[in-house]
Amino acid sequence: MDRTMQLGESRPPGEIRGFSVPAGITGLRHALTLCWMSIAAFGRSLAVSGAITLVGPGLGMVPRAMEGVRNLAARQRELALRWCGVEIPGPVGPLPPVPAGASGAVARYRWIMSDPQTRREYVWVLTDPIAGAFLAFLPLALILSGVWGVFLAFFGVPLSAEWDGLWYQFIPIEGTTTAVLAGALGVLQLPLALWAAPRAVRKHALYTRAMLAPSESEIMASRIQHLATTRSDAVDTQMAEIRRIERDLHDGAQARLVAMGMTLDAAENLLESNPEAVRALLIEARQSSSKALEELRNLVRGIHPPVLADRGLADAVRALALVCPVATEVTVEVPGRPEMPVESAAYFAISEILTNVAKHAGADRAWIDIRYDHAMLCITVTDDGHGGADASRGTGLRGIERRLATFDGVLAVNSPVNGPTMVTMELPCVLSSPKTTSS
Repeated sequence: MDRTMQLGESRPPGEIRGFSVPAGITGLRHALTLCWMSIAAFGRSLAVSGAITLVGPGLGMVPRAMEGVRNLAARQRELALRWCGVEIPGPVGPLPPVPAGASGAVARYRWIMSDPQTRREYVWVLTDPIAGAFLAFLPLALILSGVWGVFLAFFGVPLSAEWDGLWYQFIPIEGTTTAVLAGALGVLQLPLALWAAPRAVRKHALYTRAMLAPSESEIMASRIQHLATTRSDAVDTQMAEIRRIERDLHDGAQARLVAMGMTLDAAENLLESNPEAVRALLIEARQSSSKALEELRNLVRGIHPPVLADRGLADAVRALALVCPVATEVTVEVPGRPEMPVESAAYFAISEILTNVAKHAGADRAWIDIRYDHAMLCITVTDDGHGGADASRGTGLRGIERRLATFDGVLAVNSPVNGPTMVTMELPCVLSSPKTTSS
């Protein structure tokens, strides 16, 4: 045994070395589960085939049947990853839309075969009850064969006489010697089954990956489509931001600067004739300049806060927490600074979520946790409000989702009724410089 195993370190799920009775027993349990799933696949294949040929209900029955196949395939992917470490990419998109006005078995079959992923799942559900069941049942068959051989060692001779001849594999049961030989062969098959079980489960996972994994071209096409969508959203967001800045400048600072210029012109005309009025006009101009400066600072803060640029995400989020009406605790464990665009996206996402907490959650406290793990910036915002937040309703969470998608980030919302609400965000990034502030 190598030193890593002596120290108690576990091997990766997909690594199989040597022979281990506990691993063999676990493999047998997994193989039995896969056999049951092959039976379920057989039922799904009957459901799809029946929906294709069904007369009356039309094409609408096929998508529901294929949805069941997709759920079963998702379960197989999960088991392959958990048991064997074999990662099988999921579908690159949802089920294709049902063609309008299509009817008949040919149209239903074409609907399935038109989408590559749906076609793969259909072929898989037809073949898994045969090929998948064979791989999964092989170690179980060795167990059953071994038990039968041991049984024949004790009762084979009378059974052979009663049945007018009996064979165990290649051994004819003709007397005590051949019966004992059959029993010995059966005993040898029991450890062989334990040895073969984890390997059969891994072969089953590899077979499932070969049947279900999308091709490289499909993954690339999906990736290109995703990038096109997210970049389009980024452009739209940028244009909306530019229009907001233009509107704020026009309605705020620009209007005040124009008014200040008119005030100074009036003061210039009254400089010799009415010095007291000039004093009042200058005071008014100074007040206008102060308000214009404040509005410009607020505008810059909305574009990119100075504290974010100078001190980084940790201190910028702490500044948000200080001004938030809800008492907020911030925990940051990030050993560096992300790229500036990612940092800005994370900051404004947190700001939007805190705004939602203050306005809609009815919360007394909130917690922000920011960590960096496996090249991923992980952010969790939790509150003790009444819950019920839903990303599918309203524009706030959807806007955050689009903002994060620009950087291949994801957003997940867990908000049961009566709370608490937990919003989790993940952004892939690299850290460009050491952290300059304490957490």
